Amino acid sequence: MMFGRIDWLTFCLFLGLAVIGWMMIFSVSYEEYRQVGMGGFLNTSAGKQAIWLGICGLVFAFIMLFDHKFWQTFAYPIYGLSMLMLVLVLIFGTNIKGATSWFSFGGFSLQPSELAKVGTCLGVSAFLSTYSTDLRHPKAQLTALGLIALPVLLIMLQPDAGSALVFTSFLVVYFREGLNPIYYIVGIVGATLLILGFIYPPVQIIFGTVLAGAAVLAYYFSNNLRNYAWAAIALLAIAAYNLSGLGYHLYLLGGAILFFLASGFIAYQQRNGRMAMLMAFFLILGSGLAFASNYAFNYVLKPHQQDRINVWLQPEKCDERGSLYNLTQSKAAIGSGGLEGKGFLNGTMTKLNYVPEQSTDFIFCTIGEEQGFVGTAGIILLYLLLLLRITVVAERQKSAFARHYAYCVAGILFIHIFINIGMTMGVTPIIGIPLPLISKGGSSLLGFTIMISILLKLDKHRFRH
Repeated sequence: MMFGRIDWLTFCLFLGLAVIGWMMIFSVSYEEYRQVGMGGFLNTSAGKQAIWLGICGLVFAFIMLFDHKFWQTFAYPIYGLSMLMLVLVLIFGTNIKGATSWFSFGGFSLQPSELAKVGTCLGVSAFLSTYSTDLRHPKAQLTALGLIALPVLLIMLQPDAGSALVFTSFLVVYFREGLNPIYYIVGIVGATLLILGFIYPPVQIIFGTVLAGAAVLAYYFSNNLRNYAWAAIALLAIAAYNLSGLGYHLYLLGGAILFFLASGFIAYQQRNGRMAMLMAFFLILGSGLAFASNYAFNYVLKPHQQDRINVWLQPEKCDERGSLYNLTQSKAAIGSGGLEGKGFLNGTMTKLNYVPEQSTDFIFCTIGEEQGFVGTAGIILLYLLLLLRITVVAERQKSAFARHYAYCVAGILFIHIFINIGMTMGVTPIIGIPLPLISKGGSSLLGFTIMISILLKLDKHRFRH
């Protein structure tokens, strides 16, 4: 039977979110519907989404009837095909809003990057489930990173930074499977320094990096009074830095570097060359990223790209009627809903189209205005339940491939949800990725339908492995 032994909770959560999404899209495009009537319904945004819902229903049924072993057997060919589509879209794709990310045909568009997420889920799962794969070995690490680096590179060529960022979710799966945590520490520190470089002068970042390293060293060797003295000096230096004007920063930086070098010498003298090398590495990393990000922000990025970063990190520098307009209207729409919202089809900011892209990137604003805090909290709860249920499904799998695949799907869903909801409130940068199963867009809906359909199919046959 097609639906026999299916995980009904996952299916109902998936279906419920898709139906809620269509209702919100109908609400946003209600004025379209009023103008054309029922006869022209299929030409409206809600009508086109309804067609995609029908297509996704057929795809779901097809996958349920398909042999579950197919996905592991042909995981690499499917991954290769999805990469080929990313190459072809660069040659034959349609440029929409500055990005060559779409194939257009018959009034519909298909975004290959959404299907590439499915292909990468399968490719990564197949690789991790191979008995010889051990992420403690450099060769396996390079292969694992290469599987996600290839789609990221091809998508950045479009360019579509938002879709490329989603592929970082696979690093969570790699961590669970034993990838060395030091890579994550370096990555997090590097990303933090890169972001800080957009806001602060390089001198301040290098100074902070030096003091942080020295403080860590003082703590590491805090077994006598001399090292406590070093820690006290570090605290005094931080205090002096915070109280000083810009004119003193260069002097303080010089003193901090000397302090750092002296601390490194102590580490070396105590026969801990590894600690000294680690400190030197972080100093070089911090210095390089500080200057690189600051230079890129001021001299490489275009004004509109600088505005996007400032909207996220320094909104006080942005024009409320210009680059900050979307975020301002988004917050106003969510806040205007209050506790219970204005009611379905009664959102004034939604009807008057105050929030740009409110049926796609900013559809969470429509939920906030019409359904209020209760509605937005309910949507977040549904997503949390879906993520938790996928985790439960992952842990009960007998097949390593199915378990890895489930975690890949959960990771992609999480990063989509976190970034999309966060960017409507200014918590995350506005990078234009859809809210899973709710935002308007056939490619996104199709991609997530295929992901969850394969997951349910694999889970359905978990006892046969």
